Amino acid sequence: MTDGTSDADESRPEDARPDGGTGARGADDVALDPWGSSTVSDYRKLFDQFGIERFEEVLDEVPDPHYLMRRGVIFGHREYREVARAMREGDPFAALSGFMPTGDPHIGHKLVFDEIIWHQQQGGDAYGLIADLEAHSARGLSWAEIDEHTRNYVLSLLALGFDPEEGELYRQSTNREVQDLAFELGIEANFSELQAIYDFDGETDVSHMQSVVTQTADILYPQLDEPVPTVIPVGPDQDPHMRLTRDLAQRMRFFGVREAYASFEADPAERRLLGKAFEARDEYAEDPDRPRCVEAADYLEDEREADATGAEERTIESTVTMLQEAGKEPLRPRVRVFDRRATDEAFEALIEAIDGEKRVYDNHVDAFDLSRAEAEELAREVELDHGGYGFLPPSSIYHRFMTGLTGGKMSSSVPASHISLLDDPEEGYEKVKAATTGGRETAEKQRELGGEADECPVYELYAYLLAGDDDEFAKEVYDECVGGERLCGDCKEQAARLMEEFLEDHQAKRAEWEDRLDELDIELDSPRKRG
Repeated sequence: MTDGTSDADESRPEDARPDGGTGARGADDVALDPWGSSTVSDYRKLFDQFGIERFEEVLDEVPDPHYLMRRGVIFGHREYREVARAMREGDPFAALSGFMPTGDPHIGHKLVFDEIIWHQQQGGDAYGLIADLEAHSARGLSWAEIDEHTRNYVLSLLALGFDPEEGELYRQSTNREVQDLAFELGIEANFSELQAIYDFDGETDVSHMQSVVTQTADILYPQLDEPVPTVIPVGPDQDPHMRLTRDLAQRMRFFGVREAYASFEADPAERRLLGKAFEARDEYAEDPDRPRCVEAADYLEDEREADATGAEERTIESTVTMLQEAGKEPLRPRVRVFDRRATDEAFEALIEAIDGEKRVYDNHVDAFDLSRAEAEELAREVELDHGGYGFLPPSSIYHRFMTGLTGGKMSSSVPASHISLLDDPEEGYEKVKAATTGGRETAEKQRELGGEADECPVYELYAYLLAGDDDEFAKEVYDECVGGERLCGDCKEQAARLMEEFLEDHQAKRAEWEDRLDELDIELDSPRKRG
């Protein structure tokens, strides 16, 4: 889980919206690889293939959203609503993201820097980690190289506004709590799982695999003292880390909670059928206040659809069989709290803690007077009281990659394609002036047809960085471009000057922090062997 701006980062501000935001257009394939070989040419497929939700659907719930959110640069999320709720209500929450120190920080990394800093300014506990173990194992950098890059990442994060007194900066290699947590999480992961997620094979070294588990520990680190809603801002190529971590967080829990309707176990599809049968009880039950399982079985048999698919047919068969075997047992909604990895003492404490009507079984307790949310909170309290972690599933937000200034990929190995935050301001000016644009072949065609702002890396600079918080300015640039009023030469000149000013200001702030680095609680020089 690093920042998601690797050597192969690629984006296209497709279907740009006149508010300075970007939409998504169609393409062919989506491949997510945290170590840099992935490109994401169709963001829409991420919603369907990986279950990422559209950020626009939660935007209205975010107080004073960042301009990256307003403009659609942050386009997706996983369960960000709980973070937004905590933000609105003044409850504790956290934000964390990591940076793999393999080169100079550049304007693509600034997206993540800004997202962490913004969440800190909204009252969250902010964490910036240096993924140095990953850089050493997955990229083969020496510790001397890693130290140099670490210093530069930290300076830029501070210069952009991160408050080290209110937040935490750390390196994976020197954080013993993270390493200890990684060891515990590793017990719940196996090679087959990592192979399926990351395409590891017999040639993958053990340290590389270990770095994956370390990153899951990083993601859960803000919850070690207290489970709080936690958001991880990343590029979509880092989503494999999020999915793995969410799974491991669940496996580490003492208890699981789900809805149930009878004493027997049912899978999600079967539970949906049971819910349907319960809702229809007035149609078939002799006593609707106490419908019997065998009555529900007859109802589902009668309602069986002739055109049911094979999977649907199997679900009906299994559900009917279970209901018939349960006989006259009442079909009643309840919340089931089941034992995942609880100690005997914790399970007994859970039984004792559940008030009202309940049924106790060998490995679960059915509670009839609790809502699911109440049961989940109670189970977490018991777990924490008995030495468990009580992790909440971490949330994530996903930003679009920045297009390289030369078009296509923004690559750290191609200096002309990106602007380093360490570039001389005059060099930044020249790179923007030399950038590819979305302009027409001639000025006449530009005036007639308008520019293609949604295909323009220079417009992207305005939307992602140069317009700052000024949505009206971003909209003005877009409207003038697509309306044919703005020509590429003048547009690039303005962008180049703004980039020059940004770099001058940023580097002045870096210089101010350089003399204060010894105040930080982070080891900038690794104690590990050099080489």
